[in-house]
Amino acid sequence: MRNLRLLRAAGRRPAAIPPAAPQRFCLGAEPGVVLVGSPNGLVELGAAGQPVTREVSLTAEGFMPEDESGSVVGIEDIPEQECVCVATAAGDILLCNLSTKQVECVGSVDSGLSVMSWSPDQELVLLATGQQTLIMMTRDFEPIAEKQIHQNEFGEGKFVALGWGKKETQFHGSEGKQAAHRKQTEVSPTSTWDDSRPRVTWRGDGQFVAVSAVCPETGARKVRVWNRELVLQSTSEPISGLEQALAWKPSGNLIASTQEKPNRHDVVFLEKNGLLHGEFTLPFQKGQVKVNELLWNADSTVLAIWLEELKTENSNPSSYVQLWTTGNYHWYLKQSLHFGNMEKNKLVSLLWDPVVPYRLHVLCQGWQYLYYDWHWTTDHGMGQNSQHVANVAVIDGDKVLVTAFQHAVVPPPMCTYELQLKQAVNQVTFHTDPKHSGDMAVLDADNKITVYRYGQRTVKDPAIRLGAVGGNGFKANVETPHLDKTYRVDLGSSADEMMHPLGLRCLTWLPDDSFLVVSQDQHASQSVLHHLTAAPHVTGAEEEHLNLRLSVPVDGEVISLCCSPVTKTVALQLADGRILKYLWEASPPVLEPWQSSSGCAVQFPQLCVQTALTRIGGEEVILGLTDRCRFFVNDTEVASNITSFATYNEFLLVTTNSHTCQCFCLKDLTVKALQAGLSSAAVPNSETLRKVERGSRIVTVVPQDTKVVLQMPRGNLETVHHRALVLAQIRKWLDRLMFREAFQCMRKLRINLNLLYDHNPKVFLENVETFIKQIDSVNHINLFFTELKEEDFTKSMYPTPNGSSNAQPRQHLNQKKVNLVCDMMRVAMERIDPEKYCLSILTAHVKKNPPELEIALQKVHDLRESISPNVTAVSAEEALKYLLFLVDVNELYDYSLGTYDFDLVIIVAEKSQKDPKEYLPFLNTLQKMETNYQRYTIDKHLKRYAKALGHLSKCGPEHFSEFLNLVKDQNLYCEALKLYASSTQEYKDISDAYGEYLIQKQLYEQAALIFARAGIFAKALDAFLSSGSWQQALCMASRLGYTTDKLSRLAQSMAGKLVEQRRHAEAAMLLEQYAQDYEEAVLLLLEGALWEEALRLIHKYDRLDILETNFKPAVLEAQKSQLMFLDSQKTAFLRHKSRLQVVRELKEKASESLHDYEMPNCPELDLFSETSSVVTASDMNSKYSHSNSRISARSSKNRRKAERKRYSLKEGSPFEDVALLEVLGESVRAVENVKGGITNSVSSPHLKSWEQEMYTSF
Repeated sequence: MRNLRLLRAAGRRPAAIPPAAPQRFCLGAEPGVVLVGSPNGLVELGAAGQPVTREVSLTAEGFMPEDESGSVVGIEDIPEQECVCVATAAGDILLCNLSTKQVECVGSVDSGLSVMSWSPDQELVLLATGQQTLIMMTRDFEPIAEKQIHQNEFGEGKFVALGWGKKETQFHGSEGKQAAHRKQTEVSPTSTWDDSRPRVTWRGDGQFVAVSAVCPETGARKVRVWNRELVLQSTSEPISGLEQALAWKPSGNLIASTQEKPNRHDVVFLEKNGLLHGEFTLPFQKGQVKVNELLWNADSTVLAIWLEELKTENSNPSSYVQLWTTGNYHWYLKQSLHFGNMEKNKLVSLLWDPVVPYRLHVLCQGWQYLYYDWHWTTDHGMGQNSQHVANVAVIDGDKVLVTAFQHAVVPPPMCTYELQLKQAVNQVTFHTDPKHSGDMAVLDADNKITVYRYGQRTVKDPAIRLGAVGGNGFKANVETPHLDKTYRVDLGSSADEMMHPLGLRCLTWLPDDSFLVVSQDQHASQSVLHHLTAAPHVTGAEEEHLNLRLSVPVDGEVISLCCSPVTKTVALQLADGRILKYLWEASPPVLEPWQSSSGCAVQFPQLCVQTALTRIGGEEVILGLTDRCRFFVNDTEVASNITSFATYNEFLLVTTNSHTCQCFCLKDLTVKALQAGLSSAAVPNSETLRKVERGSRIVTVVPQDTKVVLQMPRGNLETVHHRALVLAQIRKWLDRLMFREAFQCMRKLRINLNLLYDHNPKVFLENVETFIKQIDSVNHINLFFTELKEEDFTKSMYPTPNGSSNAQPRQHLNQKKVNLVCDMMRVAMERIDPEKYCLSILTAHVKKNPPELEIALQKVHDLRESISPNVTAVSAEEALKYLLFLVDVNELYDYSLGTYDFDLVIIVAEKSQKDPKEYLPFLNTLQKMETNYQRYTIDKHLKRYAKALGHLSKCGPEHFSEFLNLVKDQNLYCEALKLYASSTQEYKDISDAYGEYLIQKQLYEQAALIFARAGIFAKALDAFLSSGSWQQALCMASRLGYTTDKLSRLAQSMAGKLVEQRRHAEAAMLLEQYAQDYEEAVLLLLEGALWEEALRLIHKYDRLDILETNFKPAVLEAQKSQLMFLDSQKTAFLRHKSRLQVVRELKEKASESLHDYEMPNCPELDLFSETSSVVTASDMNSKYSHSNSRISARSSKNRRKAERKRYSLKEGSPFEDVALLEVLGESVRAVENVKGGITNSVSSPHLKSWEQEMYTSF
């Protein structure tokens, strides 16, 4: 789907034209240098801007005759020897030095030479002599081998006959058995215009060489393949009408030649083994032209054919150069250069550039040297809103193949329709007005512009023929354009204009129906921009003229020209990368440099073969892509792996060398953000990136759709729906409340339907009825229900490009998404047409969480009882079948049983696979039961025990034992207590059982509360005692009427338990207040170190004797133990402190030794940071990090154990300093904790008399 567009065309000739006509030329080692051979000698044409021409005469040395009858048969520049090798027809091989003008004859062949051909690596040279021999020589002209051209043998690659019978017994296909007896036709000799000279062509790697020569026996040409040692490999099969042109494809798989057949003229291809392998037909009648040469470009993608009309009596023959390419096994004529019939325009030779693949060099007989640069481009409609915007035009000779991708994706070489023109087409352009973006202008080889427009005519144009979308009885549903006008471009040129075929390039159709074209100035480094407008219409004229409105000289070669259909801006790219803006709407139009937002002139760092205008972040920028995959935004390189790109609305799509297609929204993007997005991998679930087939390139993007058309390297097409474009289009539809279009797109492209709600929940809920009316399909609404999930898909699967998300409306914040959507849509459907949307209403009930199956079954039951006059209404049987499709039949049977409607149960059971012998006896038994007990049995069967309890509680006291057993079995104590009043005996029995259950679970306090609430105080007292709640136990004892003695024993018993729990204060309170044993209470307080409380009781009951007998010894003993503890802590603290100092000194010494160590002659030493010692320490102790990583997934207990093991106090351990710091911290914290006890003991006023004893103990 690509065309060859002319990038630049330039030429030059010597200041002083030599008298003799040129014969051959080659390219010099320096860029732009051309070496031309003539009968007088060798002429060097310098590069553009260097008019100095060097010349070496061969006639002065006697190597060429002075009458200009000599001929140069080969010329090759040898840069390593700084000379040019020239072979003459007389047989001399000369080395010419242009600097010294010396000529050296390195060899001579008496019989003369007809061909000299060097291998691609210039290691070998092959000579064809006048005696029909081949001589292979080295680069130093030492002979390797000499062989006769005509060999009787096939060669080393001769086919092996396996002896599979005679020819008469073989299968001959459609030709029938007569083919076995048919005599082999004789091979016809070569054409009369054949020069009978051998033709030599090398394979791209230089391993083989093919030679075409006229066989002396048959007069026909044969092609033989030789290796580097001049050993014959194969000979072509007899081919009638094989002609002189020969070119081996550089990739090595085919050899191209031409063949004249009885009714046509073909280019044929041969394999290395000499067998034919494909052909295509030239667009000329038999005997009209002759093919002088075939040439492949360096990357084997373009085949150049040099043709010349056969001589006529009254005029000179015209010369042509055609460029052919192939795609999807079809050969396209992409460019046609017409050189006319003037003698000076006659072609002498042409060459492809070995370095620049798409540069063709041409030499004319008038010493005019031309070169052309082409590049690949895709010509497609530029608009966004017209119905013809996705048209892509492909040039194929005198036809333009147009594919309308908006209607159908037609793979090449087929097309939607084709335009037939009178001349070969060289360029196609589309109208830049978005409203007429399907209109086309075609520039042909005669510099005529033919305009095709849509609409305004109902008569079918005979020059426009439908392709793959019509015919054979099918009606085409695609509109075709009509021929509007044909313009002849009149630039006021001279008669010498024919010296420059393809003199016009970069044809652009502006929105005001005027045209822009670029031509080359007489100066090679300048171009001229022509602004053309239509001349007044002349009645009866077949052609109209385009008047020259303005010609603007451009200081530089214009390489490309692009126009934005949105902003109508025209940008020109020059050969040096500068970007100019053409203000065509100004009066008069002017050219000015393109400036960025910062005011700087924009210049591409490298020449770009594809350019486009777009907006990034509100600023209009120019995009450029080089032939080396470098992608520029203005003068900033944002990526270096882009193979193609396209702009659509606010989107930029690119394909990369990593076989991905990325899409970016440029609306709120910056150039830096785009650069970062192209250089980094996309996040998972990102809508910007998708994988594509290897070598894919973007053809076009279909506007108002989601299709991106890609072309594979072979030529076939693939349509993808890029997620970014799909989601952007869906969001636009949802914003416009176009739910039907959004739903159909999402359903077709498998986009999760949750996005319909998640995109904007508030708008969706407000327009639920609109959504239902637009969808208008029960099946589609059911599909929407089944895909509903609680997940917000704008946060997970389809995040918005700007990161924003629409939250659920405030009035529904507490409702779940699925339940909310189901309820809202169910209400809307019941309001619109409940009969039509019956199945969708059932789906809404089933989809809720939890499912409302009872309601759904009840609706089915209502349908069964009601009789609707509407014939299309859903019947109860259909509704039940649909429910069975949504829900498992066994689950639905249980739910129907839970409705207590036995008729509905039987209906569901009949639809299931259940055996009637299984469910009918069970249902009959249930029907015989009392209603409440029946429902209890059903609920128990369905394991709905809470509801079963409710029904069983209504069955009377005789079923209470069964009720209590069910409560105990299912632990439904709380539910059971709610069913009875607290004053009933049933409530007390349930509480008793509940309390016993809690005691088994060791929940004593809760059990005591349950007992106490039910009035079971004895069990409550025991439970409070077990829980340690002595206050509540005393309350229960009071409710039980305990006597003083019994209460005293209870207090003593509880005090003993409290002492065990280290609750001395509470135990002392019980002994003092309830057991009246204050002396034992004082002793408990002393035991608990509660000195002040003990002093209070001693003075309250006036027992000062206890101070000497118990209080004083207890205080002294406590102080003694605290002093011993402090002493031990002090000793340990000092020991660890001194060890920490030693460890730190050792580490400082180790660090200094690492810094002092220097590596000799190590320039990277300055790159090490000051933290190298830390890194080294971690490296030395890597075994600990490894062990820690192995236990990272274990339990927290093991992790703490490993952490303690890591921070060991063992001397020499790697983290000994950290462990020492931890131990010192623990010592400080321990001393802080004993401060309170010391303060309490020291602050007693009775210690004054004991000071001497305390100091003694200190």
